[in-house]
Amino acid sequence: MGMRQLFVFDPPERFVVGTVGEPGDRTFYLQARGRGQVVSVALEKTQVTILADRLEELLDEVRKRRPAPDSGGAAEPDPDLGPLDTPVEEQFRVGAMGLAWDGEANRIIVEAQAVTEEPVDESTILEDVDEGPDALRVRMTPAATRSFIERARRVIAAGRPPCPLCAMPLDPEGHICPRQNGYRR
Repeated sequence: MGMRQLFVFDPPERFVVGTVGEPGDRTFYLQARGRGQVVSVALEKTQVTILADRLEELLDEVRKRRPAPDSGGAAEPDPDLGPLDTPVEEQFRVGAMGLAWDGEANRIIVEAQAVTEEPVDESTILEDVDEGPDALRVRMTPAATRSFIERARRVIAAGRPPCPLCAMPLDPEGHICPRQNGYRR
C-alpha cells in the first residue's frame, strides 16, 4: 500500500459537487479548495445521491440532539453554483465514504476514500492512519454542509429533462408537478 495521501481541508474555502461532460455522459466530482490547493475526486452519481441523503440525515440527527441557538433569522448562505475550478484533475475515484459529527468543534466531517483492490477496511475511514487508501477529508460547519447538499441536489437533477409545466427535473420514477396541484380537468 505504502504511505497514503490524505488531503485535509479544515475548513475548505470551497467544497462542491460538480460535473464534467454532457447530460447522460457526465462525470461527477467532489472538489475541495483551500490554501492554494484544489483536489478533485471522481465518483458515481449514485454516490453523490447517497452522500447528500446521509449528510441530510446527519444534520437532522444533530439538530434533534442539540437545538442550535437561532441564528437571529440569518438566511442560509446561497448555494455555490459556480463551475468547478479548472483544470479538473482527477486525484482518484471514490470507493468508500465516511461521515462523522465532531460535537466539540460543531463540525461535520466527510471523507472520500480511493477505490482499492482490497475490500474496504472500515478502520481506515476517518482515522489518522499511515497505511490505507488515499483520501479526501473535509471538515465543515452545518451551514456549509446545507449549502453543499443543496448544490449536490441541483447537480444531480440538472442532468434530467425539465418538466414543460414547472421546469423541475422530470423524475423517471414519476413527477409531482406543483403546477398541477390537484386541478384535474
